[in-house]
Amino acid sequence: MGELVNLRRARKDRDRRRREDEAAENRVKFGRSKAEKQTAKAQDALEARRLDGHRLDSPADPEPSPDTSS
Repeated sequence: MGELVNLRRARKDRDRRRREDEAAENRVKFGRSKAEKQTAKAQDALEARRLDGHRLDSPADPEPSPDTSS
């Protein structure tokens, strides 16, 4: 005969594990010092500038359209 499982207890255990996993993720995500946050922000900005620098078609410098209203 198979093992008897209390479904209420199994759901509670599953939910508890999910909350613990989410709490662990939040500790990693929000548990950083101000210096670590600033360093990460500067690193993200640097990566964004590098990526934009490799664009073939820069959105900041659109080609001038010919003036046809004259």
